[in-house]
Amino acid sequence: MKVKQQTMKELPKSEQPYEKFLNVGEENLSDAELLAILIRSGTQGMSAISVANHVISAGTKEHGLLNLQLMSYQELQEIAGIGQVKAIQLKCMGELSKRITKSNRRLRLNFTIPRTVAEYYMEEYRLKQQEHLLLIMVNTKGGLIGEKVIFKGTVNGSLVSPREVFIEALQRQAVYIILLHNHPSGDPSPSGEDISLTRRMKEAGSIIDIQVLDHIIIGDHKYFSFAEKDLL
Repeated sequence: MKVKQQTMKELPKSEQPYEKFLNVGEENLSDAELLAILIRSGTQGMSAISVANHVISAGTKEHGLLNLQLMSYQELQEIAGIGQVKAIQLKCMGELSKRITKSNRRLRLNFTIPRTVAEYYMEEYRLKQQEHLLLIMVNTKGGLIGEKVIFKGTVNGSLVSPREVFIEALQRQAVYIILLHNHPSGDPSPSGEDISLTRRMKEAGSIIDIQVLDHIIIGDHKYFSFAEKDLL
């Protein structure tokens, strides 16, 4: 016998997420209750909390709220109670949470320290299935002043233009730059192309007085720093 799930309105007021928020504050709401407030409405026979629980428990691994970032827009629509609009909303929530976290951490970090840079970008880049080459621009105090993905695909030194890199750095008035890219294999060991690219960028930077501080390669919870290995 199929048990009919309660809708949000059928729950006791003390258990409704909006009422609970007003009574005890957001820090005392469960993950599902917080997500239910953002989802706003359920679907036929299913409350917003039930839909939220489906999102949190989706997949074979227990990622919880990380599903908002890890699951694709298409995968979210396969969850009961999630249509096109809610899938878009959830992906935007995931992206906002990622940007808020990065913005908060960015204010306290010194980007002249390789480990700091690697840890800052690790979760964003270690799971990407395609190589991304990121230009990181830094001021005299080691603060991050800008970043830009300048290449996607297999990182090949001959395909990456120093001109594009340093025009961007000059426009942002960067004193230093850092190159960062990921290895989808999970092994951050540099290839011959990685070494060649680093050398070309360092030479170009010395001409216009913008120092290449580092080239960092992100693997799966591992990284390689050219600066730490004295290869710059």
